[in-house]
Amino acid sequence: MVSDGTLTPEELAARAAANGVELWALTDHDEVGGQHRAAAAARANGIRYLTGTEISVTFANETVHIVGLGFDPDDAAMTQGLYDTRGGRGKRAQEMSEGLARVGIHGAYEGALRFVGNPELISRTHFARFLVEQGHCRDTSEVFRKYLTEGKPGYVPHRWASLKDAVHWITAAKGMAIIAHPGRYKFTANEEYALFLEFKAHGGQAIEVVTGSHTTAEYVEYADKALEFDFAASRGSDFHSPDESHCDLGKLPPLPGALTPVWELLSHRIQQ
Repeated sequence: MVSDGTLTPEELAARAAANGVELWALTDHDEVGGQHRAAAAARANGIRYLTGTEISVTFANETVHIVGLGFDPDDAAMTQGLYDTRGGRGKRAQEMSEGLARVGIHGAYEGALRFVGNPELISRTHFARFLVEQGHCRDTSEVFRKYLTEGKPGYVPHRWASLKDAVHWITAAKGMAIIAHPGRYKFTANEEYALFLEFKAHGGQAIEVVTGSHTTAEYVEYADKALEFDFAASRGSDFHSPDESHCDLGKLPPLPGALTPVWELLSHRIQQ
């Protein structure tokens, strides 16, 4: 990927095709620079394609991810907005490195840079890969638990885009805004309700129901929430790497219940 994954768009397209995927979207974090490559790779592998991105926003002091699908990847306002969103990553990464150095892990910033193609997109995931490589933890999940979550030495909060801005960038570029993996956020019931209401008020149309980040019970829970709020439903693997992801491309179950799939509403935006 162009952001925090370990495979190129071409490698992902080939893997998706090999796994029987029929419709694919590359959803890099806060970046659309890989979209033309991904679309070309999808065509070369005989897969239909939707443009995608995953925008980091701050809501109720939590980082929430808003997926955009089917937008114009060359839209100037979206491109500029994502560039501005990425701008705070460098300073945050330096502060994360300083926090890790205080507990004896030195050179983390430079080490993390080796795992990211674009320094503007450096994230906790790249630090996690460096710490695994250096033998501080067995895997990236252990790194997050010990070093990179709130209250741990390498955790530094970052204020991202606003929910309103992210949804507007996507919809103004003729795309659809979707709340990614809602079961992952540590919201109270009231906070989640407020998120869904505000998201809808800004023009958001869907939530992710079936994803590698959700449990089977959460598939059912968020199918019910989609019906309650009159949202369409999306389905995505949240695949970042063969060694790190909960679910491989093409291995998720279908959407449950009488939901409206996002790809039906975006059929006019699908590239054949």
